[in-house]
Amino acid sequence: MAELNNMNANLNDLAPIEGATLSPVEQAAIVLLSIGEEQAAAVLRCLSREELLEVTQVMSRMSGIKVEAVKNAIQTFFDDYRQQSGVHGASRQYLKRSLDLALGGDIANTVLNNIYGDELRPKMARLQWASPKWLADYIANEHVRIQAVFLAFLPPALAGQIIDGLPVEGRDLVLLSLARLDEIDRDLLAELDELVDRCLASFDMQSTSIEGVKQVAEILNRLPGNRAQVVELLRAHDPSIVEQIELSMYDFLILATQTEAVLTRIIEEVPLEQWAIALKGAEPSIRDAVLKTMPKRQAQAFEDMMRRAGPVPSSRIEAARSEIMATVKALADSGEVEVQLFAETVVE
Repeated sequence: MAELNNMNANLNDLAPIEGATLSPVEQAAIVLLSIGEEQAAAVLRCLSREELLEVTQVMSRMSGIKVEAVKNAIQTFFDDYRQQSGVHGASRQYLKRSLDLALGGDIANTVLNNIYGDELRPKMARLQWASPKWLADYIANEHVRIQAVFLAFLPPALAGQIIDGLPVEGRDLVLLSLARLDEIDRDLLAELDELVDRCLASFDMQSTSIEGVKQVAEILNRLPGNRAQVVELLRAHDPSIVEQIELSMYDFLILATQTEAVLTRIIEEVPLEQWAIALKGAEPSIRDAVLKTMPKRQAQAFEDMMRRAGPVPSSRIEAARSEIMATVKALADSGEVEVQLFAETVVE
């Protein structure tokens, strides 16, 4: 009843304005906002990293939702709830006590792990917020088998990034050990549990890492107005840091602001196949600038090549863009082109 009272109180606080049909995520966000902080926290702990980010972002943006829409979301929740069985599943503690009596402790733990997944998984889920490079450095000196077990409990995308951060000469052995995993004995699980606890303790003590130079470079690349003046003001304070910022400003975005002569020289230097990959998902301004600079027949052939390429992994796209910008910087350093790192004010 207390939760229902809290829901009604929150409903009355919301402004009765018109709104579009709510998505399932928005409806979930409304329910979470209505049940109070502690209850919402208990629900959020059950979500995956992606689900948690999606619903909390929606929660943070919500305002002025029509009361009727909120009531509909809550009603949908209770309608779904009523369709569920009135018999609740047994808790893990209940099953453990029953299976201990029926099968003995060791077998009971094996059965429970098959039902619920290993108890390590919630701990490992917390590690998804750590930097893959930091995790790779942390486990780099562990035995190959414990590294493999550690990676087995992580999402494949994160595990791949950690593998990429490990020393090159040992990656194949870690992957081979991971491929050979079938069942994990209790001693190895206990060793992994200790490693995860140490890792979490170290992670909790880490300060937040911010790439200040890169952030400033990206801000300047998107800053309206006279960016050249801002850069010169910064240079007066610290020339060395401005040199780092300018290096970082060789972002793929700057291709959209280059002159036709500069783009023509860059296009001559970069193979069309590399452009076809790099321009996948690129901002329209960059793509239009490149295609406009190409001869008409070449542009048509290039567009056909892009269509034939199909979907491309984002890692391959980023690699192609980095290679192109390395070429651009090399051309600029040699004096062959004058690259405009920021949009300067034009005087008529």
